[in-house]
Amino acid sequence: MQKIVPVIALFKFHPFSLIAAILLMAGNLFLAEKIPAQTTPATSGLPSETPTQLQPVTDSFDYTRRDVMIPMRDSVKLHTVILVPKNAKGAPILLTRTPYDATALTSHASSSHLGPILQGYDNATEVIIEGGYIRAIQDVRGKYGSEGDYVMNRPLHGPLNPTQVDHATDTYDTIDWLVKNTPESNGKVGILGISYDGFTPLMALVNPHPALKVSVPMNPMVDGWMGDDWFHNGAFREANMSYIYEQEGTRANTMKWWTSHFDEYDAFMEAGSAGELGRRHGLEQVGFWRKLLEHPSYDAWWQQQAMDKILADQPLKVPVMLVHSLWDQEDIYGAMAVYKAIKPKDTANDKVFLVMGPWHHGQEIEDASSLGVLKFDSDTGLYFRREILRPFLDQYLKDDAPKADVAPVTAFETGTNHWRRLPAWPSGCPAQSSCAIRPTPLYLSSNLKLSFAAPKSSDAAFEEYVSDPAKPVPYRARPIQPMGYGDGMTWSQWLVDDQREQSGRADVLVFESEPLHAPMKISGPPIANLIASTSGTDSDWVVKLIDLYPDEVASQPGMGGYQLMISADIFRGRYRESLGTPKSIEPNKPLLYKFALPNANHVFLPGHRIMVQVQSSWFPLYDRNPQTFVPNIFWAKPEDYRKAVQRVYHQPGELSFVELPVVGN
Repeated sequence: MQKIVPVIALFKFHPFSLIAAILLMAGNLFLAEKIPAQTTPATSGLPSETPTQLQPVTDSFDYTRRDVMIPMRDSVKLHTVILVPKNAKGAPILLTRTPYDATALTSHASSSHLGPILQGYDNATEVIIEGGYIRAIQDVRGKYGSEGDYVMNRPLHGPLNPTQVDHATDTYDTIDWLVKNTPESNGKVGILGISYDGFTPLMALVNPHPALKVSVPMNPMVDGWMGDDWFHNGAFREANMSYIYEQEGTRANTMKWWTSHFDEYDAFMEAGSAGELGRRHGLEQVGFWRKLLEHPSYDAWWQQQAMDKILADQPLKVPVMLVHSLWDQEDIYGAMAVYKAIKPKDTANDKVFLVMGPWHHGQEIEDASSLGVLKFDSDTGLYFRREILRPFLDQYLKDDAPKADVAPVTAFETGTNHWRRLPAWPSGCPAQSSCAIRPTPLYLSSNLKLSFAAPKSSDAAFEEYVSDPAKPVPYRARPIQPMGYGDGMTWSQWLVDDQREQSGRADVLVFESEPLHAPMKISGPPIANLIASTSGTDSDWVVKLIDLYPDEVASQPGMGGYQLMISADIFRGRYRESLGTPKSIEPNKPLLYKFALPNANHVFLPGHRIMVQVQSSWFPLYDRNPQTFVPNIFWAKPEDYRKAVQRVYHQPGELSFVELPVVGN
């Protein structure tokens, strides 16, 4: 019928022609039954021109590629691509273990040269190619070419993992195979990677293989509840739902998250709760999503897999360089948490190193001369790779390399745009200097002022606003793009977005200081201390520390009045007393909400002001708090979302302030 309908349609205004057409078609059908169809012989006599297996001729290539399946202790084989420079002899191996497709990451160009092959992923040819390293990239178990079952951030063997294998054992078995089966190597291996690929170098530090000589976790996933990918202080990062769907839905990430809205704000608002949005996408078929739904609080399930806690209990055997991005829009918590956990073990000050750059997530391996509107006067990523990363790797992996002149902490100072060599973190000045960090309260005062002097009793008691879940504060200007990378995507820049649009809203409190007359440097995590109340029974609190530029900036006119976030985070009020046990909030009662903001290393310049913004939603980066206490916010109902009057207090006995780590003499 589908084939006849168009023909009938052609004649629908001509009755006689219609009858003729029907008779014609009937005759054709009759003839089709009487005349046998012609068939193609089984063999045409012409052989296939496609070889059974094409063998590339690579004699002119400057590298050899090996695709191997490396057996693990449980007989599961992991797909690994090994790229060996031609004429390599006694060369060290740089290993990355990834869930992002080892084949694709080593096939960025059809070239006889190793540089273009790796360029799209490593983009660190200064280290890999010029250093003469053997490069090995492996699919973690359960992803792409590797056998086995995939588990998001597979926990160590123990209460959360009854099997005998984990990322630590897989790394050990991989390194053992590599040094025994790569005759061009010197038997020394380093492991490095970014994000998830930065999580696996941390896992490698648990019972490390003797051939592992150095680990470089960059922007690593460390604690998904406290401040990395999945939650921040209990508030769920809705923007990452698409990642979970695509990463766990299939072995090769072939299923793509879909949306019915151009603006992410509308998409998440239309669904209501995060749980309902997941249900509409069939996300409950995915194992990790079910675990998130079951563990919205910081219970043992989260704590037992937090890598900073795990490594705090491990002996420090392998030199580590932790790499942190000051504007990491995905994993801003992890590297600093691990540094804090393991640095006390480094009694000789020669095994734990920290690099802090003015980057977004992973920008250290890209061009890093700018980030959004910010200009850094030099390619800070290139400086890191050439002057810090390569000498550091060479020292531990090459047989004849000199000791690297790498400071215990190398931190880029934003505001002045200078690299600083520091003895430890937090520390705002070199070891020879006598300066110190002074925790300094910056008070939220009446008339929306910021002051280093405490408010007087005669001042107003509080500032207030109405938080309406039906109109949550967008975390960036609308329309909001989805989380992602590629042409035209600006997800990586949202932490340096101008905050003026948010500051003009009635549901955002904006406190400003007077213009500074001298530079003021902060080094370390600012601490939010809010005395606040809500008319609801649950609430979120967002605190943003902002560098407010002068009204006019002659050297860069577009920066006039720019509101640049230096450090910002969210805290879910139900966890005020216990991160593991949610509790409703007593309405209209002033309570203390104290939480750390991400680390900063920044100079507020003369003529600039300091700004603090306070709000109760950051959407749709984080799910909306219904402001009515419910057992699990993932399943909040439409009637649970209610307006609330929010008050921030600033009178003696109820002082709200942000404690700044001010560097001074």
